[in-house]
Amino acid sequence: MTPIDLNRREFVRTGLVAGAGLTLAIHLPGCARPGDGAMATTPFKPNAWLRISTDGATTVVVDKSEMGQGVLTSLPQMIMEELDGDWSMVRIEHAPVGPEYVNLAYGIQATGGSSSVRSSMQALREAGAKARAMLVSAAAQEWGVEPSACHTENGYVIETTGRRRKSYGDLAEAAAAMPVPEAVSLKDPKDFKLIGKPIKRLDLAGKVTGRAEFGIDVQEPGMLVAVVARCPTFGGSVKAYEDLAALAVPGVRHVVQIDSGIAVVADGYWPAMQGRQALEITWDRGAMAEVSSESIAATFASLAGRSGVVARDDGDAKGALSRAARRIEAEYEVPYLAHATMEPMNCAASVTADQCTVWAPTQFQSGARTVGAQITGLPEEAIEVHTTLLGGGFGRRFEQDFVMEAIQLSQEISAPVKVIWSREDDVGHDFYRPATYNRLAGGLDASGNPVAWTHRVVGPSIMTRFAAAFGPLPNGLDSTSVEGAADIPYGIPNIHCDWVQADVGVPVGFWRSVGHSQNAFISECFIDELAGAAGRDPYEFRRALLAEAPRHRGVLELAAAKAGWGTQLPAGRARGIAVAESFGSYVAEVAEVSLEDGKVRVHRVICAIDCGQHVNPDIIAAQMESGIVFGLTAALYGKISIENGSVQQGNFDDYPVLRLSEMPEVEVHIVQSTEPPGGVGEPGTPPIAPAVVNALAALTGRRVRTLPIGV
Repeated sequence: MTPIDLNRREFVRTGLVAGAGLTLAIHLPGCARPGDGAMATTPFKPNAWLRISTDGATTVVVDKSEMGQGVLTSLPQMIMEELDGDWSMVRIEHAPVGPEYVNLAYGIQATGGSSSVRSSMQALREAGAKARAMLVSAAAQEWGVEPSACHTENGYVIETTGRRRKSYGDLAEAAAAMPVPEAVSLKDPKDFKLIGKPIKRLDLAGKVTGRAEFGIDVQEPGMLVAVVARCPTFGGSVKAYEDLAALAVPGVRHVVQIDSGIAVVADGYWPAMQGRQALEITWDRGAMAEVSSESIAATFASLAGRSGVVARDDGDAKGALSRAARRIEAEYEVPYLAHATMEPMNCAASVTADQCTVWAPTQFQSGARTVGAQITGLPEEAIEVHTTLLGGGFGRRFEQDFVMEAIQLSQEISAPVKVIWSREDDVGHDFYRPATYNRLAGGLDASGNPVAWTHRVVGPSIMTRFAAAFGPLPNGLDSTSVEGAADIPYGIPNIHCDWVQADVGVPVGFWRSVGHSQNAFISECFIDELAGAAGRDPYEFRRALLAEAPRHRGVLELAAAKAGWGTQLPAGRARGIAVAESFGSYVAEVAEVSLEDGKVRVHRVICAIDCGQHVNPDIIAAQMESGIVFGLTAALYGKISIENGSVQQGNFDDYPVLRLSEMPEVEVHIVQSTEPPGGVGEPGTPPIAPAVVNALAALTGRRVRTLPIGV
């Protein structure tokens, strides 16, 4: 083989972008094991997720997007567990777009709904086990023994007598010739060596050193940078524009009108931004020009007088309310929220006559392929999608608007283009967490036991927009609007929940924990209100109502015990508690809260999670902490205000995030379980707002029913 002459920069770049996607680890010849003299090849490719080279390097192809939730470690843990591989030899790559990488939970290649582990565990474990069986068969054939006379350990097949052993690298070529077994036995959890263990994250070193590639880092030969001027009003469009001043800015190459607005394409981001500032645009502000937060709230409140689509109807809630010894009513409101990911939206694309290549920090690879085919007219197999690391996702990067912009521009100017959004672009042109208006009523009997619960949710639909891909709303009900509301776990005999659709023109989308994020706040605060009306301790009140919900009750009891519920707190502090299930996991949180100069201060959060069979406890703890700070930010500060059809917030000065000095101490306690795995990326978010609000009620005697919290 002819040696390749590469300088250091070319070698590092080749290593980082080799293969189907982003390679986060490379095997250096200088780090080879003793005795490895031959140049490595990769003959053993038993399935879409695994490759083993002759030097023993084991590449795991990860078909989920890494946005901080740890899938580049947790998914390899599952496949390597059953492979009995050498963890030190693991290499990871992002998967290309393709039908073999469809998310089994949704039927598309996408990452969301906290589904990565729970949708992949069975398939990846089986993939590792089948590869292991093929390696064992190869060794057994060479040694002339039965496969049952061999076992595996840390990347080796070993004859049980201990007389012979061979590495997976040495067996790779022979294993490639073995038939793939149709069925395999998986390990008993008691024998796990990797699953359930706090393995260090494989993507961490690259992020710390700055070598890891996010979408905003992508640079290809000849690539230009674009920024887009978009109408500030929802639904508005370009009426006319003048580009002479923009084209006069040094470094500006093109000014192009695309579907979303006017793009300025330049040699770099700064000249593109200067060019955009120099544009003269007249906007047609459209039908939303007079819409405001106040008009939207009034619309929602008026619609609450209508009956909605029934999401749950147990017993006779209306009749039970009329007969109740005491009736409690409340109205709750939550605002629109932006995602505000640390890395603003961006995408790079290169369109030629017969190929469209996309580099994107995306949660929806098959969606990117589809829009690429639609825009270019090329067949889907000609659309190549490279998934980079995501600097935060939270559901925002499931959308395709930023991908479409890059593809349209590259096709228009016949050059590679990277579109970069500013922070202001990102906040002002999001797909927001829906605002909702909620009307609740609860009834107590003479003993203070709840006998009735009604909840009407008024708000926009997320799923209506995806009807073409996922079909119309079943029975006219958007389940994302009522999750966490219609499925409350409490043993109340009469429950009614309905939903009134109220789409007012503000674009909405998936936001971390989706409907659970607002409905857990509403449901868990209102159950606290019922406990207060009954004169009962809110923890004991919940516990008594969860007799038929053992996993809810289990995390509730664990969180309360670890928080010291009922013990004395320092003067001026109070505790609040909340419990919620989302995405297959059960989470309870206790918040310790005080007021400092009239400002809410959260000192400590105790979190208990039952996520079934778990893979990496360190990642779970990190995700609970992340979900808590995300939800706490929203509870204390999050609000998108609309005036004249435009978002009023633009950056972290007026759409703030929790500061380091405000971060509470967080303790995470994981329930040991053999139940099927649940998600962990989102379930930490829903309980934090109600836990804090319930603590404030205990501290001040005043109920907060509208977010963000104001004191």
